[in-house]
Amino acid sequence: MQTTTIDHQALRQRFNPDGSQLRKHQLRMLEILVVIDKICRKHQIPYWLSSGTLIGAVRHNGFIPWDDDLDIEMMRNDYLRLLEVLTKELPDWLALQTDETDPNYFFFYAKVRDRRSLLNEGNNYDRMWKEQGIYIDIFPMEEHPIWLHKFTELSVGHMYKVWRKSKDDAKAIKRVRRIFNFNNRYVFPFLRKFLRTSSSTLLTSGMGIPYHNPRFAEDIFPLAEHVFEGYQFPVPHDYDHHLRCIYGDYTQLPDLDSIHPHVNHIEIYD
Repeated sequence: MQTTTIDHQALRQRFNPDGSQLRKHQLRMLEILVVIDKICRKHQIPYWLSSGTLIGAVRHNGFIPWDDDLDIEMMRNDYLRLLEVLTKELPDWLALQTDETDPNYFFFYAKVRDRRSLLNEGNNYDRMWKEQGIYIDIFPMEEHPIWLHKFTELSVGHMYKVWRKSKDDAKAIKRVRRIFNFNNRYVFPFLRKFLRTSSSTLLTSGMGIPYHNPRFAEDIFPLAEHVFEGYQFPVPHDYDHHLRCIYGDYTQLPDLDSIHPHVNHIEIYD
């Protein structure tokens, strides 16, 4: 694999030098990942670095210098197992955030949050959530065609419009919760039952998650490992093809002057 020559030191100095707020944020996310990795290895729950986190591992051996989030993926059955384990084994300074642990949370994937920090994102979806610390995202992956996944996105899309445009949060969360529950209890189980007779190596994010870039099982399994911030973490074994299917030539840096952070405000406590 050929890659563009990158001045990593210059990027670090520009975006996330040691001691900067962003670097502290990244290191806190790394702390969370180390805990999750230890739990997954203990219980033999396979997962892999994904999205920008995987690009960072491959292109920078760590975070993309300007990145302020961290994503991992796993198959849905493993995801459900992990949620059960995390409720019992997370240390006190971490919190599992799902629709069951946080009553106003309405995403179809989980977050693990650091209770020693406070973070507010630009989309303001988190304004009524119980847990608002630094987090990493855990995405369940499912075998289903892209058209079906797009249908599930449409079936829950109104939640985001209601939440963005609401001037009354109490009323909005009731409407959002009705849409969430209808899909989670009825629509998605029906679709999963419908799909049981089919088999596919095409993977995409779990139903209702607004990301439908395809992944292929043959690119992911068996998992390999790659260095990320001085640790070895699981990655798809053919990460190059995996990333090119999603992002094209991920080895090229984007326009560095057009980068915008996800986070509006952050506080990090010792």
